[in-house]
Amino acid sequence: MNAIFGWAVLALVFVDELLAVAAFGVWGWDHDPRWLLVWLLPIAAMTVWFCFASPKAPYGGALVRPVAKVVVFGLACLALADAGHGDWALALLVFSVVVNGLALLPSVRVLVEEQ
Repeated sequence: MNAIFGWAVLALVFVDELLAVAAFGVWGWDHDPRWLLVWLLPIAAMTVWFCFASPKAPYGGALVRPVAKVVVFGLACLALADAGHGDWALALLVFSVVVNGLALLPSVRVLVEEQ
């Protein structure tokens, strides 16, 4: 039962990461030049995530990984709010805090460490 819960939490963490990337695309669509920002901002967020925040990040560490996560999710929420989607920004913020908090539980962390 713990494994099912753990994998469900990890799936929600992945959904959260996708939502953050989408939030950058929404902000890019709201600003000019649309055609450039819609693609560049999500790619930049994915690159930061890959390099610093993912479980196998080449430059991640005990301090760098959580800071990168706070920066990416925080900026994603600010981007949504700035694009005029304040309610969605708040929802993303709450969802991100809850899901990433659950991912810190020992029963969930052990699943990531096994990979």
